[in-house]
Amino acid sequence: MNKSPSTMQHQDGLEGNELLPLSPLAPALEEDPLSLILQNEDAPDKAGGRKKSEELQSLWRKAIHQQILLLRMEKENQKLEGVPKSRRGEIWQFLAVQHRVRHRLPSKQQPPDISYKELLKQLTAQQHAILVDLGRTFPTHPYFSTQLGAGQLSLFNLLKAYSLLDKEVGYCQGISFVAGVLLLHMSEEQAFEMLKFLMYDLGFRKQYRPDMLSLQIQMYQLSRLLHDYHRDLYNHLEENEISPSLYAAPWFLTLFASQFPLGFVARVFDIIFLQGTEVIFKVALSLLSSQEALVMECESFENIVDFLKGTIPDMTKLQMEKIITQVFEMDISKQLHAYEVEYHVLQDELQEGLNPCDDGEPLDKLERANSQLKRQNMDLLEKLQIAHAKIQSLESNLENILSRENKMRSLIQSLEQEKMAYQKTVEQIRKYLPAEALSDCELLLKEVNANPNNRTKQGNKP
Repeated sequence: MNKSPSTMQHQDGLEGNELLPLSPLAPALEEDPLSLILQNEDAPDKAGGRKKSEELQSLWRKAIHQQILLLRMEKENQKLEGVPKSRRGEIWQFLAVQHRVRHRLPSKQQPPDISYKELLKQLTAQQHAILVDLGRTFPTHPYFSTQLGAGQLSLFNLLKAYSLLDKEVGYCQGISFVAGVLLLHMSEEQAFEMLKFLMYDLGFRKQYRPDMLSLQIQMYQLSRLLHDYHRDLYNHLEENEISPSLYAAPWFLTLFASQFPLGFVARVFDIIFLQGTEVIFKVALSLLSSQEALVMECESFENIVDFLKGTIPDMTKLQMEKIITQVFEMDISKQLHAYEVEYHVLQDELQEGLNPCDDGEPLDKLERANSQLKRQNMDLLEKLQIAHAKIQSLESNLENILSRENKMRSLIQSLEQEKMAYQKTVEQIRKYLPAEALSDCELLLKEVNANPNNRTKQGNKP
């Protein structure tokens, strides 16, 4: 099991140019003894006197005792080693129940009350898109790699059921990876409930809507975080015309599952079930800031994109622990809210500038062009993923061919050595046999070489 983020905190400190996080706050006490003391010192007692010294001492002792307990709890938390893999699915479900108890969705925002089994009996219009993506979802994982095997069938059922449940979203690329991660930790029906929780209760479904407005806002928020907390990195990416949508869109749509190790992805899911959607921003910002120096060394568009898509996901265990630690320490909720408001204000100003009168034709053209560009962007992302999968497959085939070639070379070499040994043996036998016997042997060999099949048949006769 990996070390806990708290233990890693003492080993890897945050760099000076990174976003300064807020320390995790201790849970608020139902009754603060110190506040009671202050209140009682300022306010007169009902009987007209102050508290006796013994009562004040008792309150102080209670406050000190509770502070000691909090410190002990912090130390125990630092010893924890994360969520056990065998219990991860159960803990995710428990956290979902606790969240629903504290944050009840309004009835209008709740999903339709249809059971998983009933949804599986229906037909979906998204069937073709789902089937196409089955082979692209964790193609190297044993559970999902077999075509129409148990893993792919469970994934199809889960995606089909959700597409029927959520008519507005239906099926969107990226959901398959989220569903796949859930299926690796629980049954189909449990995964369906957790997918509903992520999409509806935590609000991830907004980024999969057809207009992709939420994803655009998220990309703007990430860009603003880089601008405010990592200005040099932001300027370097801007100079090379690299926007967050080029590298971070798959991070958000798949919750990092399409490019990063599954062990890291499971840790990210742990925090998502605890803290919600802002975890994706924290992880993205930590990933970029941790590799800022190396990104700055890349001097071209192609090199930077290759680094962001290939090198960053290939992280060590130590780097993974540092990222998780930073995510737990970071607090960017206020900034994200401010950036979202800022985005809407800018969009309103842009629309007013483009459409000063009632003529909405230019705006309609821009919206159509924008929609077309979004579709092209998604198509390019899809082609890029397909190309990446083909490259991996070709590399694997090339390794197999090279391995077989080396085996054939070694086999040929051993046969050549064996042939030379036989030739030496024949030469030695020739020295001891008379000339007549040698001529008879040569005639026999010629007959065998001329008709090997007939010779074999004759040899088989009784």
